[in-house]
Amino acid sequence: MASPPLAAGDLGARHPGSIGGGGSSAAPTAAPARPLRVALVGNPNTGKTTLFNALTGLRQRVGNFAGVTVERHEGRFRTPDGHAALLLDLPGSYSLSAGSPDEAIALEVLIGRGRDVPLPDVVVVVADAQHLERNLFLASQVLELGLPVVVALNQFDAATAAGITIDVPELIHELGVAVVPTVAKRGEGIEALRRAIAQAPALPADGRRFALPEAAESALAPVAARLEDAGLPPSAARMEALRLLGVAHPEAHLADVAELPALLARARAAIADAGLVPERLEAELRYGWIGGVLARCVTRRAPRGRTATDRVDAVVLHRVWGPAIFVALMALVFQSIFTWATPLQDAIEGGMTWLGGRVGALLPPGDLNSLVVDGVIAGVGGVLVFLPQIALLFLFIGFLEDSGYMARAAFLMDGLMRRVGLHGKSFIPMLSGYACAVPGIMAARTVENEKDRLATIMVVPLMSCSARLPVYALLIGAFVPPVAVLGGALTLQGVTMLGMYFLGTVTALGVAALFKRTLLRGPARPMILELPQYRWPSAKSLAIGVYGRASLFVRRAGTVILALSIVLWAMATYPKTTPDASLPEAAQQEQQLERSFLGRVGHAIEPAVRPLGYDWKIGVSIAASFAAREVFVSTMGTIYGVGSEGEAALPDRLRAERDPETGRATYTPLVAIGLMVFYVYALMCISTMAVTVREAGGGRVGWRWAGVQFAYMLALAWGAAFVVYQGGRLLGWG
Repeated sequence: MASPPLAAGDLGARHPGSIGGGGSSAAPTAAPARPLRVALVGNPNTGKTTLFNALTGLRQRVGNFAGVTVERHEGRFRTPDGHAALLLDLPGSYSLSAGSPDEAIALEVLIGRGRDVPLPDVVVVVADAQHLERNLFLASQVLELGLPVVVALNQFDAATAAGITIDVPELIHELGVAVVPTVAKRGEGIEALRRAIAQAPALPADGRRFALPEAAESALAPVAARLEDAGLPPSAARMEALRLLGVAHPEAHLADVAELPALLARARAAIADAGLVPERLEAELRYGWIGGVLARCVTRRAPRGRTATDRVDAVVLHRVWGPAIFVALMALVFQSIFTWATPLQDAIEGGMTWLGGRVGALLPPGDLNSLVVDGVIAGVGGVLVFLPQIALLFLFIGFLEDSGYMARAAFLMDGLMRRVGLHGKSFIPMLSGYACAVPGIMAARTVENEKDRLATIMVVPLMSCSARLPVYALLIGAFVPPVAVLGGALTLQGVTMLGMYFLGTVTALGVAALFKRTLLRGPARPMILELPQYRWPSAKSLAIGVYGRASLFVRRAGTVILALSIVLWAMATYPKTTPDASLPEAAQQEQQLERSFLGRVGHAIEPAVRPLGYDWKIGVSIAASFAAREVFVSTMGTIYGVGSEGEAALPDRLRAERDPETGRATYTPLVAIGLMVFYVYALMCISTMAVTVREAGGGRVGWRWAGVQFAYMLALAWGAAFVVYQGGRLLGWG
């Protein structure tokens, strides 16, 4: 590093007065006995998540902020003096303008108006050392709030490599707070950052103030006074008054502050009369100050030609090679899901079979034995088998995101997105949908235009999420042979998986075009997208991310899927009937299943799915998977009772299943393809519907859009599966 890390204690006599004059100091406060509350804030692409992971490790939990579906990441760590600290990772924000729900949440927390989040004791502002000018805009707003602040100057090594020299002591002098250079992906500067966080509350808090033109100062004084009356501290009130000058509808941000719109209108008029532009005043003041800071603290070496990022982008963003590389990467991901995950899957499957056999031998024959072996172990174990594939998918997605490639993928798709009427930013939520539709729909908040945002929300669930992966993997593994294609580079299994994801993506674009030309008509808008520097992802951060997502999958298997497996076992077991003793044992079990509650429900559903080539067992499994798509696999495992040692694995049972009337195979490659196509389109996820209701406006409006989403996707699913099955039979494939 060009300059050594400096903690808060290094400020000493260099702690300056307020920026631009004015300011106040507070007496040092004793360290609180309770855990230190720390908020982490920063622009997107600054390495904020990596820094969060470096500070907290695996001591994290994920939830939602109260009343909204924005994910809330919290973690714990200890400062060097042993004090406990709670770290809250606020949504990435370019400013505190509250132009999006994410920015609104960050602002509410930092001014003490968070619904269930106390005012933080310390704010850590993560700034990208390579792009200080842009990052210091947010930092300058946070500094004015009067809270103890530490600036983490992240990716310091990349700035040095790019010929940027930052005088850290001088930057500390300019900002008046601790500045700690860090390289989060390698853990450099993390201990110094913990030390600075621990010391920050005991240092004098300086009310950061910019010198406003006299006319603006006088015009904003009544607005700031009214905000103080509403409960904001003086420093926050002044910053908020300046910020609200550029907000079109301030009542939407602070609806409980009476007279605010009228006061702001008078302030705008007075500022305009003085020859200033109210909407640009904050930006001009802040960037003017930032320019002076950078002139005194930063020097840049003249560029020596194209950087490594420029050279890579020349290929990755090429109009021909770029899309080809993207498709090749996706093919590699889906091929590896089968190739690399197989040994671990076999180990888990063998372990679950062994466990079923051992438990079955310990328990006496009867309903309890059947519940544990056929219900719990078969149902939950049938889903846990796919954990390695889920983990691999998230590993690849995390690698592509952290390396900076995902932003390039969005750039490549911008032209296509605009041709179908969507904003280029819509591709980021759609890419997120590959992992899970819920965060994908939430990510649509970055799309400013309401109609574009709604169109994005309506099509994100068509992207094949990780919950569909167990369904695809089961059916492909059972009915698609691992035949080598493309000279052995891929297998037919990997190509089939890629085809399912490709089908969902293409359909999503087509449906988006339909929405944008009918219900959500509006012009396509150009995209402004930041392309971060390429960087090698942190192995620790990737491991923590994969662990978190895999843990979530396991918890769902141990809660939702476990509960449904028990319910389905009970429905398949009761009422007890007396089967025909003259029949073989397997036929007696089939007869009991058909006469059970589950069988009766299945036969009621069967007329609706029979044209698709499905029997009543598939119909029941589809209905059960509305709670979560992967429940399809656990339901099939429960129905076929694959938990006992010596029982055939589920793929083998499916291949061996025969229609009792015709003796023909119930499951064929054609049925399997049709079933996968059904799951590409069907919205079999109650969590996704709940988030759609919230994000589409809530209330009746949200429910109406969620109803449209569910109906059109179900119609697409049934129609496409019908065409696949009946068309295949006409061609002699059935």
